[in-house]
Amino acid sequence: MNLMKKRILSLDIFRGLTVALMLLVNNPGAWTSLFPALSHSLWDGCTLTDLVFPFFLFCVGASMVFSLARFDRLDSKALLKIFRRGAGIFLVGLFLNACYGNLSHLRIFGVLQRIALCYIAASLTVLSLRSPVKILAAIAVLSLSHVVLLLVLAGPEGAFTLEGCLARRLDIALVGEAHVYHGYRFADGTPAPFDPEGLLGVLTGTCTALAGYLAGTVLRSDEEPSRKIARLYTWAALSLVLSQILGFRIPINKPLWSVSYVFYTAGWAAFVLAFITWMTDVKGWVRPFTPLRAFGMNPLAIYTLAELLVILIGGVSGWIDPVLFLLFHLALAMILYKRNIVIKL
Repeated sequence: MNLMKKRILSLDIFRGLTVALMLLVNNPGAWTSLFPALSHSLWDGCTLTDLVFPFFLFCVGASMVFSLARFDRLDSKALLKIFRRGAGIFLVGLFLNACYGNLSHLRIFGVLQRIALCYIAASLTVLSLRSPVKILAAIAVLSLSHVVLLLVLAGPEGAFTLEGCLARRLDIALVGEAHVYHGYRFADGTPAPFDPEGLLGVLTGTCTALAGYLAGTVLRSDEEPSRKIARLYTWAALSLVLSQILGFRIPINKPLWSVSYVFYTAGWAAFVLAFITWMTDVKGWVRPFTPLRAFGMNPLAIYTLAELLVILIGGVSGWIDPVLFLLFHLALAMILYKRNIVIKL
């Protein structure tokens, strides 16, 4: 059977757009001096770059609507599939970290590890609860748990600060200071061991995946495209408003994957997905999006190859290199697309 016939076009395009952005923001070369949006916020706030990872997790959740559709309940076959795929993604992430060398300081967490843990948690939640209303309740419980843990176990510097957040102390206690990310700095300028993909953020990262799952249920429904789009736009607006309300007390913060950040990024993800669905399902604009669709069919393979290439060449630099880097991976994605090859774990 042609695998493309079993896929949702707008979701593939959205996932492909996310992969393309991920390749660019991870390897911007000298472009960051020209386009500040290609850099992460130092702490609070959200740039274009800070949208990319949650968009990818949102896509993971939306895809679960289709990948888990054959399971009626959480039985042994479902558990085997979930944990085997989750473990595979986690190990690929760990392998990429190991490729940087110095195993005595091997970083345990990372982007793929966060995706793996959130995929497992979200899949177990979905197959246990099934109902969208119950899944919304699960998002509320996970979000509240994250806030309570940060507030109750905060250091004297504050719950949402680098110095006082529970997330940093938890990861160091679990895996040791040598095995977390060291790219942040305290207010006094000294290096700070803190992992933005650490364990506590799995709670709210799972919320992002579950929000994607709910969007996927809309795409999979038999409603008219216009009704699907209207529902996604409505959810997007409500999520963005809620993020601003929460933002008065809980800063939008990507390193902590704060609750306000969850709703802010999920709102924008739903908005972009609705817009792409309108362009493809209503306006019929399909061919112009072929390159993004190609990226979206093999996201893990393209991302992993890109990371290995960066490790091999020692990073992307120069104003033209990011373009060549993106085009090189697009060419590979198009080869896979033309041959109808979908690489999965």
